Amino acid sequence: MPICRRWFRKGALVAVLACSTTCGAQTFPAKPMRVIVPYPPGGVDVLARVILTEMSRNLGQPLILENRAGANGIIGADVVARAAPDGYTLLVTASSTLITSVILSKNVPFHPVRDFTPVGNMYESIQALAVRAGLPVDSVKELLDLAKKFPGKLTYASSGIGSAFHFQGESLKMMTGVDMLHVPYKGTGPQAVAIISGEVDVAFPSYGNLSGNINKVKIIALTAAQRSTRLPNVPTVAETIPGFRRIPGWIAMFGPAGLQAPIVNRLNTEVNAALKSKEVTEAFDQQFTTSLASTPAELGAIVRADLEQGQKLANAVGLKPE
Repeated sequence: MPICRRWFRKGALVAVLACSTTCGAQTFPAKPMRVIVPYPPGGVDVLARVILTEMSRNLGQPLILENRAGANGIIGADVVARAAPDGYTLLVTASSTLITSVILSKNVPFHPVRDFTPVGNMYESIQALAVRAGLPVDSVKELLDLAKKFPGKLTYASSGIGSAFHFQGESLKMMTGVDMLHVPYKGTGPQAVAIISGEVDVAFPSYGNLSGNINKVKIIALTAAQRSTRLPNVPTVAETIPGFRRIPGWIAMFGPAGLQAPIVNRLNTEVNAALKSKEVTEAFDQQFTTSLASTPAELGAIVRADLEQGQKLANAVGLKPE
């Protein structure tokens, strides 16, 4: 009898735990959710707020955006990696934090595959090669000629060491032999301000980051593999530098590792629904942004593929962690 009672108690405990887990998923969300954007205001958070507002309406609970900037997103992302996997702490991040930071930064406290649960891809902005308005160049070739004439004198901005923009600038240098000084900023917003104000000579901003200030810089090329149908007269960098490739620039939502499938699927459904909404579609059009709706599995595959390709590119151009 004592043995039977012990097994009964163990069985009851397992049943209670299973029920609490299942019931928690079924009633999700029962309270507001915290969404970490690991960058300063004025960058990723601009469109993220529009998407989260739409999600809140359907979920029936607020999604409260919190900017936690630092170390190209590593600080904020680590908060989510360490959070309880209950769906109430989420991450909206650029690929630079989970891909290029891991490749180019030392001592990153998380692994992008092991420590996060993919929820859904969200969007990608058209990315440009821009120079300050007063720089006497109007093409990629002229920029390279000027950089070679004055080695180490031109400056290029990034959103932080290990960011996609840092990766892009170093790739340009390695592939062409030019020497430009890297100036890291704390986020895509400050990086955009730097090129708009003429504080730096060169940057790789997205059109979304430039917002209404596109006319205050010179866009000399796009970083995509092909010309954009929305900007058919703007050449690509690869037309001047064969083999030049854009670093992945997606923005996506993740949760901590171990997030239950019912919660992941519910969040993914609402992310994809928000991306189709009129408000988000209009915001994307204004910011020259492309929707990247996906399943959780598709996003996970993208992360793994980008990590592999990013490491190969880093090795090819000689980039090492700093």
